[in-house]
Amino acid sequence: MNFEDFNDYQYNIRKFCVYPGKDDSGIVPYPYFGLVGETGEVFEKVKKILRDKGGTVTYADTEDITKELGDCLFYLARIAQHLGINLGDVASTNLIKLQSRLDRNKIQGQGDNR
Repeated sequence: MNFEDFNDYQYNIRKFCVYPGKDDSGIVPYPYFGLVGETGEVFEKVKKILRDKGGTVTYADTEDITKELGDCLFYLARIAQHLGINLGDVASTNLIKLQSRLDRNKIQGQGDNR
């Protein structure tokens, strides 16, 4: 997999940042709040699909959720950037962790270090 695409994305989104403390120094609360808000919007869309459509997902629903997930990705990338973390490294580290859990038959269960 090419995780450099994540790093390119992360680099290129800087020009779209219009919030206080948008430089890459320290913890800036704005993107954390943004991530929580956008995640909530994803859940709202899914809730309405369950409530109004009996769980049937349409193409339009998929398009709407894709846009909201993109907003989540934006804020996630900015949080990582503020902390000096490459988004490609986040993706790679996560895959390594999940593969290790699969290899040890620990996909299910609780705890970060299982």
